[in-house]
Amino acid sequence: MDFLARVTAMVGGTMVLLRRMSAPTLQAVGAAPSIPQAKKQGLMTLKMPTAQGWSDGHVPTTAPGLKVNAFASDLLHPRWIEVLPNGDVLVAEALQEASKPKGLIDRAAQATMRRARALGVSANRITLWRDVDGDGIAEERHVFLENQRQPFGMALVDGKFYVGNTDGIVVFDYTEGATKLEGPGRKLVDFKPGGHWTRSLIVSPDKTKIYAGVGSLTNIADEGMEAEEGRACIWELDLATEKARIFASGLRNAVGTAWEPVTGKLWTVVNERDGLGDETPPDYLTSVQDGGFYGWPFCYWDRIVDDRVPQDAAKVASAITPDYALGGHTASLGLCWVPDGTLPGFGAGMAIGQHGSWNRSTLSGYRLIHVPFTDGKPSGPPRDILSGFLAPDEKVSYGRPVGVTVGADGKSLLMADDVGDIIWRVTGA
Repeated sequence: MDFLARVTAMVGGTMVLLRRMSAPTLQAVGAAPSIPQAKKQGLMTLKMPTAQGWSDGHVPTTAPGLKVNAFASDLLHPRWIEVLPNGDVLVAEALQEASKPKGLIDRAAQATMRRARALGVSANRITLWRDVDGDGIAEERHVFLENQRQPFGMALVDGKFYVGNTDGIVVFDYTEGATKLEGPGRKLVDFKPGGHWTRSLIVSPDKTKIYAGVGSLTNIADEGMEAEEGRACIWELDLATEKARIFASGLRNAVGTAWEPVTGKLWTVVNERDGLGDETPPDYLTSVQDGGFYGWPFCYWDRIVDDRVPQDAAKVASAITPDYALGGHTASLGLCWVPDGTLPGFGAGMAIGQHGSWNRSTLSGYRLIHVPFTDGKPSGPPRDILSGFLAPDEKVSYGRPVGVTVGADGKSLLMADDVGDIIWRVTGA
């Protein structure tokens, strides 16, 4: 497999050099981004840095006025974080698992993903971390839940703990202060596994509903729309009736979600389609309307048609333009609302963990960013909170940002790094 990965890297490197000559110089970012005309790639650009991790004393670069430390270390592909009311920090450890390759291209892609630590045997567990002395470093570690199917999203409501596995939502009884969940749990909702496998969860402000992000199976409905039924959407689960429905659709891979407190709207970050160029189309941050359709797979951004897909004119006409572009292929996954006063130098807004690209001539993402908000809307360009996850020559990655949340103290951010296998803690310097 390593040989195949090297061969793939050589072929990919050639395509990267060819495409870099005509690559756009500006990122498609903001409420009115400049999106280059689509260029069908055929053989997709493949550029994925080798996962290296962090050496002793090497940490991410912070914005001025901030500092960072490892809150928890030696995890196995940490992806998502949930902070409990008592201050315990839960971390979902899971990894994309390999499906049977359909041909040489699939084998090459899998070999490359293994080299980048993006594919392998999943830990399938949630661990609990407890900072006993309040120094910003967890001293206790417990296996909170194991033997799940790629657990990701987590939510606690009225003594019930909900887990978003790739194949559905499961609920367990929870006792405050417990370091382990008991029993098999009870499945409430079935999701189709595989493809974009993450299942984020967020509780409504009134604690009556849970919202779950379910990504598409494929890039652009490559196996037909029937295979995508119930996917590329955000689901809503009514906790009283335990009935679920699709809340919004046409969202290729909606991962992180957050509530914006001024308007009360639900927001999400979405990973857009591949194979049309470095900045085409951009990933995005958007508010989500009940019953809203956001374009996938038929079109993107301001109803720009993707002619690789059999069209549905009515769907295109109904597509909602997202609120804020985040640049092409940044793989924006993590999302949380950051109240004013959380970090010095950063006002109210959204923190976004950008996992980083693998399919463009110059890599993008690999940052934890902040998008400022005013009156319920993005109000300025993104700023780095953490950077330095990628080597200057783009050959290796030290880490890759994923989930992000506000710490229990309200004065810190916790961010999962699934290459460094670390939970980073960011505070004022």
